[in-house]
Amino acid sequence: MANGAVNKMEDIPDGLKALMGRATGKDAKLPPVETWNPPFCGDLDIRIAGDGSWFYLGSPIGRKPLVKLFASVLRKDADGKHYLVTPVEKIGITVDDAPFLAVEMVREGTGEDAVLTLRTNLGEVVCIGPNHPLRFEAEQEHDGFKPYVLVRGRLEALFTRALMYDLAEILEERPAAGGGGTGVWSQGVFFPVPAELL
Repeated sequence: MANGAVNKMEDIPDGLKALMGRATGKDAKLPPVETWNPPFCGDLDIRIAGDGSWFYLGSPIGRKPLVKLFASVLRKDADGKHYLVTPVEKIGITVDDAPFLAVEMVREGTGEDAVLTLRTNLGEVVCIGPNHPLRFEAEQEHDGFKPYVLVRGRLEALFTRALMYDLAEILEERPAAGGGGTGVWSQGVFFPVPAELL
């Protein structure tokens, strides 16, 4: 299968098959995929759609425990590509936008004391701040912006449209003395929306 596409279930590498066999509904500690350096074994026909749905050979993967298991070994490398990584193999997959969606947000405090905590569609919880920065990109379809938060490694969560509106409701102006701009505070860090996106 080296450098080729996997098109049948029997072509899935053994390490990934073993991982799939362990899929359960239990949450587990994330494996240290950032420290693993296995050889590239080719691409697998798995796609994460823009709405966060996972597909295998064009069909939805309906088992949430299996999706969560795949997500636990997902990594984005410096080449900008996404991979499922085990200690013995690295398999390329397709991600349409971000691999996760931010689906819920809680705001505690206001101004510089605010803390914004997010939950992803797969149940990971992160607090926007120095370790989980927020960034904004142009959203062409609606002539607005798309917020992303760093979840882990280089993996990001895109805010759902509903959550983006919630975020827009709490945008505030930073005084010119502090650098100015419109954005949000979380964990003492101001995350500005680029002026051209407002």
